[in-house]
Amino acid sequence: MKLIQDRLRIAQSGQKSYVANRHRQLEFQRGEFVFLRVSPAKGVIRFRKKGKLSPRYIRPFEILKRIGVVAYRITLPPEISSVHNVFHVLMMKKYVPDPTHIFSHEPLQVREDLTYIEHPVEILDHKDQILRTKVIPLVKLLWHNHSVKKQHGCGKMK
Repeated sequence: MKLIQDRLRIAQSGQKSYVANRHRQLEFQRGEFVFLRVSPAKGVIRFRKKGKLSPRYIRPFEILKRIGVVAYRITLPPEISSVHNVFHVLMMKKYVPDPTHIFSHEPLQVREDLTYIEHPVEILDHKDQILRTKVIPLVKLLWHNHSVKKQHGCGKMK
């Protein structure tokens, strides 16, 4: 029993030091601006794995006040006023103001559960992937909320 307890204590202290060294405390002050994380919903065509797993943030919102240790109340525009305006600190990313930063965005239609639907706008490229016994048509699409630069490769056409 003593040997087991010693090994457990060693493992726990190692985990504790790992977390203490790498954990960063996120805190925001009243009046600061933060980006809010939203999750993309599946649209007509499925996302590639890379696009689906990458976090997405929407425009900067001002922090009104801190509620508790990890919650903040932020200002929300009228389009998403039906969403509760208190968010966990992990749903936010600090906005660092840059005088040369110019916002050029189209309004994003965000649902109440903070998701949005992707719509394909135009076909940018297409090719046929030839396998031994079949041919797979591949299509590169331009999505509604993305620029041409962000598009990677061709995806499977359904």
